[in-house]
Parts: sequence; structure tokens; C-alpha cells
Amino acid sequence: MKLKFFILCLLLNTYLALCQDKKTPILKPIKIGVLFNYGTNENLAFDDVDYTYSTNTYKFQVFYNLGNWKNVDFELIVQPQVQFLKHQLLNKWYVTPDQENIEEKIAEFTQPKNMSLYGLEFGFASKLKLTNTLDLQGTISLGFSYIDTRTERLAKGFTFIENFSLGLSHQIFQKTFIYIGTNFGHVSNLNFQKPNDGYNILGLEVGYSYQL
Repeated sequence: MKLKFFILCLLLNTYLALCQDKKTPILKPIKIGVLFNYGTNENLAFDDVDYTYSTNTYKFQVFYNLGNWKNVDFELIVQPQVQFLKHQLLNKWYVTPDQENIEEKIAEFTQPKNMSLYGLEFGFASKLKLTNTLDLQGTISLGFSYIDTRTERLAKGFTFIENFSLGLSHQIFQKTFIYIGTNFGHVSNLNFQKPNDGYNILGLEVGYSYQL
């Protein structure tokens, strides 16, 4: 958990440091784009039988050049986003007898829920050039967000979002790109509130970007 906080501070400090000198070319966005992601906890990698959880995520993306090394390009991706979530507790005994108002909580948490999450995420992307128009892209992201509904797994309010994505970026025209990939995502709140079991998802994502 301390590592998550350290990484978030590092990302924020890097972004703010870049913003201090407007003459630095690195500050200028090189692309803007949008990305859609669908993820669920019910998949081959992991499937928690205690609950169902899925998300439809919409991200607006701003890309900044961080330099390159050999045939690898590095980018910072700033991603404000909204996530539309569906969740339901399947195992009512997940709410343990030592909790207060156990019957009320079981009745509340076992109902299907439609929730929303609003966040700002910072991603560091590495792009390995495969051909003149095709890149293999890996991205590690961390950000902060707000979730509007409490469940048995996560309190309402402040949360962290973490993602690891791997996919292909293809230049389809002179200034336009499409991205197709998969991602592993996690949401939790660093124990700022209880509960903090969080959610894990495996997802598919598709994006479109335009070079400025």
C-alpha cells in the first residue's frame, strides 16, 4: 500500500515538474484520444464467486512525449475518466456476524447495484516499434478517483485506480491511430476507509487518437 502511494506521488511530481517550464517541448501534447474499456471479475484469470462486478470505462486521453531509447518510445498519458459499474454480492455470508446492522447490510449489499466512478489517471507507456505503422504498447497507470456507492467490498468515496495494459497501436492514416489491447485493473482506497477489499478486473479496450 505504501508502494501505491509512492508511485502516485512520483507520477504527480513528474507531471507537475513538466508543467513548470512551458518552454520545454515535452510539455506540448503530441496526441489526444479516447478509449473504451470493458472489464469484469468473471474471467479465466480469476473469478471470485462471492460477487459479480463489471465496468464500462470511458477515458479522454492526452499524450505527452517522454523521449525514446533505441526503437522504444516513452509517453505520459493523462486520462480523466468515468466508469459505469455493475455489482452484486452473491454470498451473503461475506457480511460477517461481527459487523453492526448485519441484517440491514445483507439486504442492501445483495441487491444489484449500478454505480459510477470518476477518476484521473496517469499512465506511463512504452511503445516498441514492430513495423513503420505498428507498435507494441505496454502501459502502467495509477490514479485517484471517487466512487459514489458503498458495497461490502469498498467504502463510498476516495479510491485509487491501478491498471496494467498491453496491446497494439496501429497508424491507420497520417495522423490517426487505433489501439486494441487488454488490461488488468484494480480499485481500492489504501485503507483510508473500511472496507477496502477492492475489485479486480480483466478487460478488453479499444482506443482512437489523433496526432496534433
